[in-house]
Amino acid sequence: MELGIGMFGDLTFDKQTGKYQTASQKFQELIEQVKLADELGIDVFSLGEHHRKDYAVSSPEMVLSALSIVTKNIKLGSGVTVLSSTDPVKVYQDFSTLDLISNQRAEIMAGRGSFIESFPLFGYDLKNYNELFEEKLDLLIELNKNEVINWEGKFRAPIENQTIYPRPERSIPIWIAVGGTPESVLRAAKSGLPIIFAIIGGMPKQFKPLIEFYKENYKIYGHDPEKMQVGVHAHTFVGDSQQKILDNYFPYYAAQMDRIGRDRGWARYTQMQFEGGMSPEGALFMGDAHQVAEKMIQTIEMFGLTRFVAHIDVGGPTHKEMMKAIELYGTKVLPEVRKASNK
Repeated sequence: MELGIGMFGDLTFDKQTGKYQTASQKFQELIEQVKLADELGIDVFSLGEHHRKDYAVSSPEMVLSALSIVTKNIKLGSGVTVLSSTDPVKVYQDFSTLDLISNQRAEIMAGRGSFIESFPLFGYDLKNYNELFEEKLDLLIELNKNEVINWEGKFRAPIENQTIYPRPERSIPIWIAVGGTPESVLRAAKSGLPIIFAIIGGMPKQFKPLIEFYKENYKIYGHDPEKMQVGVHAHTFVGDSQQKILDNYFPYYAAQMDRIGRDRGWARYTQMQFEGGMSPEGALFMGDAHQVAEKMIQTIEMFGLTRFVAHIDVGGPTHKEMMKAIELYGTKVLPEVRKASNK
């Protein structure tokens, strides 16, 4: 059972100045935060890719490479790499380099992307959203499997008798990140790749049929059940109490939900929604250490998970608040969850 944290590099917004913090400041804070996570024995760190003014990280590989120098044991992965709008060859080169620098701690979490800013930025048509991902995933798997590549697709030039350098010293772990579509789940099961479900709304138990669907098809397509890996990525924050999180963290969270919601036509995010998410049945893993651990244990047992990634920086809470949340997660939540998982 692996327990990790995830971030998007949300920039803290200062209401008094009406400005976001600088990206340079965020990167320095992020390095300190992940260094602490490594020291506390957190297993995995996942870093997302975005191309918006409210996020600092457009190139997870670059930031993860910097993190590899100040950490020793924590696995370093994207969360996600928007594979549909990038070149799998460059992705593979970058993560091969990261894997060599980090002493084999790199991972790729590939997804179609719930944000679409990267498509026009890199010259891709959204009408090819699904086809792009399928083709590029196929190429990425081929690159990871074979040294000499012969491959042909629809959206890029063929590759003939080419070898990608530098060569990693192992097969780099590739996870498939999914939201809630059966087609995405089936694709991951067919490929035999590990899967991670982003659960950011509703009730976690609603995902049980999809997770069982993955497990069934993973076996149907002939993959070894002993190698099956299933994870969940969920919004998380650990504080002294749910009331203090409501008082101190909710404004950050709601502001970010509203920024995203303005682009997508959502209604304003309410305190009632937040409180519902923090309830035992909700999708927000937020509260004091015991409350968060208890909900994680229930979710791990319900789905038979092998990994849980706590996404902890939604809305850009301050560096001090982030450091405290990571410390509580590492020193209070993880021991309780690990004890339950080892029973």
